Amino acid sequence: MRAQISEFIERPIFRHTIMAVILFNAVILGLETSERIMARAGWLIETLDMICLSIFVLELALKIYAQGPRFFRDGWNWFDTVIVGMSLSPVGEGLSVLRALRILRLLRVVSVVPSLRRVVEAFIMALPGMASVFLLTGIIFYIGSVIATKLYGPTFPEWFGTLGASLYTLFQVMTLESWSMGIVRPVMEVHPESWLFFVPFILVTAFAVLNLVVGLIVSTMQDAHAEESNAATDSYRDDVLGRLERIERALERR
Repeated sequence: MRAQISEFIERPIFRHTIMAVILFNAVILGLETSERIMARAGWLIETLDMICLSIFVLELALKIYAQGPRFFRDGWNWFDTVIVGMSLSPVGEGLSVLRALRILRLLRVVSVVPSLRRVVEAFIMALPGMASVFLLTGIIFYIGSVIATKLYGPTFPEWFGTLGASLYTLFQVMTLESWSMGIVRPVMEVHPESWLFFVPFILVTAFAVLNLVVGLIVSTMQDAHAEESNAATDSYRDDVLGRLERIERALERR
């Protein structure tokens, strides 16, 4: 029975059904945000939501029964368990945050779709390298904030009056959100040479550092894809060699 259930949950039709339920449940949770719709068909929407949640719980129960202790060795199984467990938490007037977090069920698409899993795994693998980039970015921001506070704090205290204000303003500049007309040009009217500070800062943070992060993620994804391709090739080779060996044995018996 356990082997049959394990084979059943590994079938594509089972995964596709679960993904369809996840997407349908996401639509249901979106409809719950409409007061007009809830006033007319709130009971139906809540019933459908409970049916979807029951399907998720049944899926996890089948996986636990079929896989046994192996279920808890897979990080994605833990991910699904946490998401569904949060949905099972009691929801009341004082726990509205937990009710809102039910939309996190949509993240289960990541564990169902292999391509999305590879993206997330590549992102996690890139985190150590990204930490170094973020540390470098933090150092650049700190140096820039100290300089900006010293140079422009007296004349623009709302933007550069304190170290915290300078950090926030430079973060806005890095995101290129109203950086020219909103911040840099007003500063240049009082400090014409301030472009010598802002332009290099934007080039380093908004372009160089961002490209480093993107490059790390792309490189990690390529490495993960290469490992997956090598594993598939090795599996295919072993399968072919096994078939050839069986054929040779059959010929020897004749």
